[in-house]
Amino acid sequence: MKAAKWKHFANVKKVFGSADQVGKYTVFNIGGNKYRLITVINYKWQVAYVRAILTHADYDQDKWKTS
Repeated sequence: MKAAKWKHFANVKKVFGSADQVGKYTVFNIGGNKYRLITVINYKWQVAYVRAILTHADYDQDKWKTS
């Protein structure tokens, strides 16, 4: 990610095929699909903010969307 020059989500998806856009968040599957890295990417400033790192089970509960 550090060397990436992404302009929009499609650029992210080309590099990380399992990434998903969920509202304003970009979600990455990590750890062999056991965990979810939830980020907000500011494409203008080329910065990714980590919102949460959750197990797959915790992610599926959707509590992270409201807390």
